[in-house]
Amino acid sequence: MGNENVNIGIMGGTFDPIHYAHLATAEYVRETYNLDKILFIPTGNPPHKSKLRTDKKDRYNMVLLATMNNDDFVVSDMEINRNTRTYTIDTLKELHKIYPNANIYFITGADTICDMESWKNVGENFELATFIAANRPGINSNEAKMKIERLKSRYDANIRSVNVPSLDISSTYIRNHIKHGKSIKYLIPECVESYIYEKKIYTNGVE
Repeated sequence: MGNENVNIGIMGGTFDPIHYAHLATAEYVRETYNLDKILFIPTGNPPHKSKLRTDKKDRYNMVLLATMNNDDFVVSDMEINRNTRTYTIDTLKELHKIYPNANIYFITGADTICDMESWKNVGENFELATFIAANRPGINSNEAKMKIERLKSRYDANIRSVNVPSLDISSTYIRNHIKHGKSIKYLIPECVESYIYEKKIYTNGVE
């Protein structure tokens, strides 16, 4: 795939744990923008989530399990293999080395896009990828639209907004359900649920 002119969607995140809203968003964006592949990249040591407790290998394994039946989904360990802080700009540069002829589409929530000015080398991020801003439940769409327009103007950013299927599921919600012994069926793939209980993840009060 490195020598072809392909369209690759990047789905980054802690995936703590991955759930059906992540998967539905990835598939919807892949189909909407005719992307060849979606590359899931679990974060290793993200600067904005210093209290991340779940072992990065477990988060990676859960993403592998959740995506194993979709040939259009690929999982990368490039960020979890870094010992230093993992920044999006470093990942984008590495991806361009691996896929020199690819068009990179970075998929994230519209709320995250609005906070991008706090990211490392924000302008260079926009030079290396098209950003897909997914409107999710709980996001103030009017406020997000204004901030996105400002980013476009200030950084000549290519940002596209998309209304993804409305699945009001969050990783925090799932972790809290597990902590309190509540069912998480139909929120995450069954294989991921089995892995969580087998490894006793999130049962020690992690929120």
